[in-house]
Amino acid sequence: MIKIGILGDIGSGKSSVAKTFGYPVFNADDEVSELYRKDRRIFTKLKKKLPNHIFSFPIKKKEVAEAILSNNSNLKKIVKIVHPKIKKKMKLFLKKNKSKKIVVLDIPLLLENRINHKKDILIFVHSNKKETFKRLKKRRSFNSDLLKKFKNIQLPLDYKKKKSDYVIKNDFTKKSLKKSVKLILRKILV
Repeated sequence: MIKIGILGDIGSGKSSVAKTFGYPVFNADDEVSELYRKDRRIFTKLKKKLPNHIFSFPIKKKEVAEAILSNNSNLKKIVKIVHPKIKKKMKLFLKKNKSKKIVVLDIPLLLENRINHKKDILIFVHSNKKETFKRLKKRRSFNSDLLKKFKNIQLPLDYKKKKSDYVIKNDFTKKSLKKSVKLILRKILV
């Protein structure tokens, strides 16, 4: 099985690129959202560590955001609780899809959490910063302070780009994404 890891800036279109491959995708952000909605153990652990911020189940993303913004150490506490569960879910995803030719990992902190392996193929999604920021501002949950906190725990984009096997320039059109993905797949599947 070939594992493709998608890297890039917040809002660069990593999830769109991941879906464009047409193979099973593990989307860590979706998995975290599901944990917040369905996992009472995660709620109990977060409530215990962040009693002034996490109040009810299902966990509201707004409460999590406020916890992160109120104290720098809260993000680390959240990651420490949520990350092991996401890692387990990823292992189950890989096991379930072991007969697939390719799987795609859409995990924002892929390199930071050392989730990738040497033989995995890394693809960096490059996008225009102004366009990316414009897209981020349209999100209902957009918060520039929160954005800064998340960027602070990520490795520099230049580093991620250097570590990547391929770079996709995302101009946010489906046509160019499909073309770029097709070219990469041709090289990978040779």
